[in-house]
Amino acid sequence: MNTSPAMSTFDEVNVFFDRAADRLGMADGVREMLRSPWRELRVTVPVRMDNGEIEVFTGYRIQHNGARGPYKGGVRFHPDADVEEVRALASLMTWKTALVEIPFGGAKGGVQCDPLTMSNGELNRLTRRYTQNIEHLLGVNRDIPAPDLGTNAQTMAWMMDAYGQANGYQPGVVTGKPLAVG
Repeated sequence: MNTSPAMSTFDEVNVFFDRAADRLGMADGVREMLRSPWRELRVTVPVRMDNGEIEVFTGYRIQHNGARGPYKGGVRFHPDADVEEVRALASLMTWKTALVEIPFGGAKGGVQCDPLTMSNGELNRLTRRYTQNIEHLLGVNRDIPAPDLGTNAQTMAWMMDAYGQANGYQPGVVTGKPLAVG
């Protein structure tokens, strides 16, 4: 999708958004409101690795737009996950949920890591620490994560459990988890 080395993925998404906004004759203020993320959170995620060392990862949760309802969007674990990518994917979630007329806004999360090189225990600790760092944003009526690249049903079960430790059992706080856990 990247057509220019100087253009970020988020900038590319906004090129398409601006084309649509031009066709609709959208006012500048409305355009800027819809283009800009409502909230961006960057978190430091320290994890004790199996070898005893502490490795520090960077995580994000971007809430692009919640005008249509609670934020909805996946969490990805990938070496290339950065704020620009997560921001672009959050905005795309806004447009996808609006296009299919479901009452959710758009969000996305990510942790810059390589899950293919991590043990199950390391992934568990990473997921729980990331969730603890963003849990104040989450909730059935606020922001509902789902699996994405590098995450799966087990990851969502760990997220639900970590969230539940602070907020009580709430199976609706994530989607994509095993049916057996809610």
